[in-house]
Amino acid sequence: MIDLKREGPVVVLQMRAGENRFNPPFIGALNKALDQAEGAAEPTALVLTGDGKFFSNGLDLAWMSGEGRDQAGDVVTGMLRIFARVLCSPLVTVAAINGHAFAGGAMLALACDFRVMRTDRGFFCIPEIDLGLPLQPGMASIIQARLPKLTAHELIVTGKRFGGSEALERGIVDFAVPDVDLISKSTSIAAPHAAKSRAVMREHKRLLYAETLRLLEGDWA
Repeated sequence: MIDLKREGPVVVLQMRAGENRFNPPFIGALNKALDQAEGAAEPTALVLTGDGKFFSNGLDLAWMSGEGRDQAGDVVTGMLRIFARVLCSPLVTVAAINGHAFAGGAMLALACDFRVMRTDRGFFCIPEIDLGLPLQPGMASIIQARLPKLTAHELIVTGKRFGGSEALERGIVDFAVPDVDLISKSTSIAAPHAAKSRAVMREHKRLLYAETLRLLEGDWA
């Protein structure tokens, strides 16, 4: 479900669960993989990527509306805490967006420090407006905290899909490259920061995103 591969000082975390939708097994596997990456003794930076056509398509809505109905609230909470964990990670993180990043998948990418998206496949989209699903406060906050205001507005209000080149133009991603260069570009961004102090990194991120983290971690009732 999750593969970890070290390339020099960079750990590449590859999500390999189809559409990489958030449900209990996926959340558990992702947390375990993040534990391993963050627990490495040597200097480490992190690249998150998916497999095939999908980076991540967010919540497993089909499961949550069926057999997982009783666990739906816990799954949303677990996903939000993943976002918080990545947003204040002690490692520098890069999202290598290999395919579709929709809803929670898009927010996972936004939680990373940098984003690289392939130019020939995949869309970045916040489709909740078209699904009739209101954003949770932490979700809205992470979008607003990490994107230019007008871009965040368009994503949230219209549900527009952005391909790699347009995502670069609108400030959603930092680089847009062909698929063949996606991982090498992402690791080249991450690697120079692998030796930075993890304690200071986490503290600085918590200072930068204090309100978003409060909302994601649940202290918003």
